[in-house]
Amino acid sequence: MRRQTSTGGPDSAGSSRALRLDPLSLPVSFAARDSRADGGIRQIELHRERVTLHRAVHGMQMTISVRVSEFAGVTVRDTADGRALVLLHRDPSLAIPLLVTDDAAERDAAWQAWSEILALPQLADDRRDPTPRRRRSNAINARRPSFLVRRRNGYLLNPAAIYRGEREIIARN
Repeated sequence: MRRQTSTGGPDSAGSSRALRLDPLSLPVSFAARDSRADGGIRQIELHRERVTLHRAVHGMQMTISVRVSEFAGVTVRDTADGRALVLLHRDPSLAIPLLVTDDAAERDAAWQAWSEILALPQLADDRRDPTPRRRRSNAINARRPSFLVRRRNGYLLNPAAIYRGEREIIARN
């Protein structure tokens, strides 16, 4: 098993290259930006079967291990550094950058390779602005009060017999 040495941070000193991971050299360990982590950096170990994230938040060290099958797929996103190839998870804090480049041909080739190596689908970036909160119509005005909703209307199962025009006989002991 080959190991790749970890880099010095999200941008290594003296390196002018953006993040570029090779899908054929797994497992790989690297550092990536994390705005919520202490120092703004998290360490990521990427294997074919699992991803392990190491970070500290407010001085508390944490390690998160996620199976690769739990990721939604591989997608392309716009970042501050350029267009990035990202391993997408439904929790946005667990998304993993794989490649940052402006070269469309290189990005498409890497997208295909990462998708095949990790056995995940290639996803189109369908991020949208969050929908505005729906304003509720005042549904309470048209409703009956809750105690009346629970109350049933009365109906007679066995209506009382009413005899009219007859003499009433009363039996007494």
